Amino acid sequence: MHLGISAKHAAILLLPIALAACASSDESRSITYTDDRGVANQPYPTNYRAEILAFMKTYLNNPAGVREAVMAEPVQRTVGGRLRYVSCLRFATRDSAGSYRDKRSAVLYVDGRLDRVIENAGEPCAGVVYAPFPELEKMAR
Repeated sequence: MHLGISAKHAAILLLPIALAACASSDESRSITYTDDRGVANQPYPTNYRAEILAFMKTYLNNPAGVREAVMAEPVQRTVGGRLRYVSCLRFATRDSAGSYRDKRSAVLYVDGRLDRVIENAGEPCAGVVYAPFPELEKMAR
């Protein structure tokens, strides 16, 4: 019976140890696609209306028939300990039964680009001023 370990098997067994050593170095940083500057000033999202429309077209099950759409222009807020531009939305969408349901969302931006949407956002949208957002109501499938 041969109990020896081949070089290939030894390398496979040692790989997690080598990766752990790399991850624990003092210079390790989290992997991100954008330079998340945290509390530093973020650039204003100049193309926010078009980005919201493009996102909502894919995000909503039925983008046609949106009613009572209003949006607040982006303002800087601290969300999750990070300074972000936040744009708030309110609108009504048709559900599968045909009745309308109100939606309230906060759109967060990182480095001037849409990063994510928070549903039922209360605190980030407190005190914002809404204006009509007719482009959202004109979306089609």
